[in-house]
Amino acid sequence: MRGTAVVALRTTTREHEVLLMRRTGSNAGEWCQIAGSIESGETAWHAALREMREETALVPSRLYSADLCEQFYEIGTDSIWIAPIFVAYVGSEATVRLNEEHSAYCWVSIDRAVELLPFPGQKTMLRHIRHWFLEREPCPLLEIDISDVVLAR
Repeated sequence: MRGTAVVALRTTTREHEVLLMRRTGSNAGEWCQIAGSIESGETAWHAALREMREETALVPSRLYSADLCEQFYEIGTDSIWIAPIFVAYVGSEATVRLNEEHSAYCWVSIDRAVELLPFPGQKTMLRHIRHWFLEREPCPLLEIDISDVVLAR
């Protein structure tokens, strides 16, 4: 396990939307979800919350394990990147503040996000999230209690 991935969701009056961000560094110009490395001594879900705060300034109201890992072969380092995926619910009025890793963001439907994301694994991840988190109530056993976590804003 090298990193973590977070799919931020919000519900508007019309539909559920997912947050996508346009990268500036590696894979510049491509859309992506929140993702990053797990630091020494950090759990994957703590890293997910930290990355979410650092990349977007968002703090979720609820956090779930998606019960899925994103994995892909990284050509430049000749390594396999494996990351547990988390689903983070935020309020419909939550304000996104991007860090330097991203140049733009958009809230889009799952279908539109599937069109925009470049990698097949990302598309599979979103279809999984739609099925298990949006078309039904998520399994309560997957919810992570973040009530005592202090997140600096």
